Amino acid sequence: MIALPLLACALLGGGDTRADAPAASTAFTGATIVDSSGAPPIADGVVVVTGERIAAVGPRDKVAIPAGATLVDLKGKWIIPGLIDAHVHFFQSGGLYTRPDVIDLRKQRPYEKEMDWIKQRLPYTLGRYIASGITGVVDCGGPMWNFEMRDIANHTAKAPRVAVAGPLIATYLPPTTAAGDPDIVKPNSPAQARDLVRKQVERQPDLIKLWWIRMPGDNLDQQVQIMSAAIDESKSHGIRVAVHATELETAKAALRAGADILVHSVIDEPVDNQFINLLKLRDIIYMTTLGVEDGYRMVLNQQVALNEFEQKVGDPEVIATWGDLAKIPPKDIPGGIPKIPVPPKRPTAYNNLTVLESAGVRIVGATDAGNIGTLHGPALHREFELMASAGMRPMDIIVSATKNAAAVMGRQAEVGTLEKGKFADLVILEADPLADIKNTRKISKTMKAGEFYDPN
Repeated sequence: MIALPLLACALLGGGDTRADAPAASTAFTGATIVDSSGAPPIADGVVVVTGERIAAVGPRDKVAIPAGATLVDLKGKWIIPGLIDAHVHFFQSGGLYTRPDVIDLRKQRPYEKEMDWIKQRLPYTLGRYIASGITGVVDCGGPMWNFEMRDIANHTAKAPRVAVAGPLIATYLPPTTAAGDPDIVKPNSPAQARDLVRKQVERQPDLIKLWWIRMPGDNLDQQVQIMSAAIDESKSHGIRVAVHATELETAKAALRAGADILVHSVIDEPVDNQFINLLKLRDIIYMTTLGVEDGYRMVLNQQVALNEFEQKVGDPEVIATWGDLAKIPPKDIPGGIPKIPVPPKRPTAYNNLTVLESAGVRIVGATDAGNIGTLHGPALHREFELMASAGMRPMDIIVSATKNAAAVMGRQAEVGTLEKGKFADLVILEADPLADIKNTRKISKTMKAGEFYDPN
């Protein structure tokens, strides 16, 4: 059992939680509402919140405001659903020392010390999501303590709702993988793959995550047999499968084997009609994660450039670690500092996103936060900017990170859109996000389950 401070529980005082206390209603009036249903925005709209839930939403002339409701005038503001980052890793800090398989700095900071630091800072990390307008996240794989983290987050007021996967079931095992509670496990046979799935089933994962990496000399047919067994075993327990497969060939293999979610863009070559048809046949979810490589490039090439929102909301202790690289002699880094090449003017992933979005594939904007240079919380807003540069409209970007991302969580009946009966998870913005997606950063307040949080 991990020892995590429940500071976030103490940061917010609750109201009257007695079972016999009547739920008060609040009507937010005058704002323009983007409900993420795909419908046009509602001008001069009303959202009525009673307790933790939305009681009504719609145009002012069609919503009956309950007698005695508190009225809050939001004229000139915008309301969107609470955002969801559907690909994060809480066992990674976003700092310099968090991926020894990429850059081995264990001599400077032992990996065990890094993990202890991450656990101790978890309440602060969770709070940064709320400050970023993010009321839900999906941890796409990590050590078994992920399941305890989920319980802590879901019982902490100032934290997003959390869905999780356990250890990544992989085709490749990095030599730096932690031994005590590994984040990555590698089966060598279909039988071992099934056994690893069953070990997670006991903890009730929201997803099973596969890490499909093909190294030079790997036998793809053998990988297919092992990964197919893991997928089949997961499905036998009613658990969906998310797969890291950034090559077109392995992504196709994952889809043929029954994968439900691709957690990254295909980056090696243009997608083809066969791939598009595989995605659309079962309405597969396709995540973007356009910015994660940029994060590595920014830190490892020592060219850090953060926007104002990242400077305000990003964890300053994490950001401070990036500057340590300039102080470490290269001879003290096994293998040296990896150099991330300059990307092409228009990366393949961007073209693929344009093609797939146009074809009607269900897109989810997500970040892979926790990797070096990808900050927990504000990274989603940088991802939005990259999606827009790839050609997506602001409305579709918002839907991707609300309605579509709720489906990754498996909670689309409860969150993701603003409609009657769903949790009152919403963000009040100071400016029009449909005119400029950067306006999702102009957060006035975040509401989760009917409770407001000031981003400051």
